[in-house]
Amino acid sequence: MSIRWGIVGPGRIAEKLVGDFAHVPDATVLAVASRSSIRAKAFAAEYGIERSYGSYRDMIADPDVDVLYIATPHPHHHAIGLAAASAGKALLVEKAFTATLAGAESLVDAVREHNVFAMEAMWTRFQPAVVAVRKLLAEGVIGTVRSVQADLGVMRSFDPTDRVFAHELGGGAILDLGVYGVSFAQMVLGDPTSVSALGSLEPSGVDADVTFLLGFDKGRTATVMCSLHSPMPGHARIFGTTGWIDILPRFHHPNSFVLHRAGHESEQFDLPSLGGGYSHELIEVTEAVKAGRTESAVMSLDDTLTVQRVLEDALTQLGIRFDEDPAALL
Repeated sequence: MSIRWGIVGPGRIAEKLVGDFAHVPDATVLAVASRSSIRAKAFAAEYGIERSYGSYRDMIADPDVDVLYIATPHPHHHAIGLAAASAGKALLVEKAFTATLAGAESLVDAVREHNVFAMEAMWTRFQPAVVAVRKLLAEGVIGTVRSVQADLGVMRSFDPTDRVFAHELGGGAILDLGVYGVSFAQMVLGDPTSVSALGSLEPSGVDADVTFLLGFDKGRTATVMCSLHSPMPGHARIFGTTGWIDILPRFHHPNSFVLHRAGHESEQFDLPSLGGGYSHELIEVTEAVKAGRTESAVMSLDDTLTVQRVLEDALTQLGIRFDEDPAALL
């Protein structure tokens, strides 16, 4: 049984992801859609995709497409996802899942109502190195986990024409970069009980640099930093009562980690990803759809909602409000 995929939004992330289908058994990319038929046709020609559409609605209506990978700007995910869910399509939605918490809650309600699979494309949780770290944590190798640190930054010059700086497209550091650190902390520590955020804004009104301090039960904490203007290493550390684990840069798609334990020599584990690293989440979705599951146990919809709640709390503290784009399908 081959699962047939459609790509919504042939941009930079889709270009990186599409090559990893070569490592995914029983999956094929059947179609690609853009609001520009020229872009869709060019993408299809470049990557050997059979069908191209100049309309998202037309691809959603294609009865041969089983799963949609949504890689459009954040405010477009909600409307596209609702239409796809009502058409019975499974979904892999790029992070951040939506531009707003209300949008995420609405989309999760829709996929559950229509009993279709949906997952946020948080590839970090499926990387072999991260899978191995989670196993060590479950075994208590560093004792009881007390705190997490994570940073992720890039160097970009402000450009009002670039999506990442555009308020109407859900730009800023939090939805593009902070989501990784917050999701990582939630994966390790569970759901935060408090959120504090400090940061700076771009001239366009989106966030430029942000530091989160997250509180958890039993006095546990996480510090997450993200920036559009600082070359942060992309390091993550998990601290326990008997040791710590360094997730070597860049933590959101690592190949290695180092285990430090009291009374032991440090140990480095090298566990490279398959292909470009996207294959692991693609395998997760393909296998789930084949099996008739509607959620991933690794990246659950409830986890996505928790992370989205933290992101919106931080944005609100910085005075930023985003909206979903109801015209995304037009």
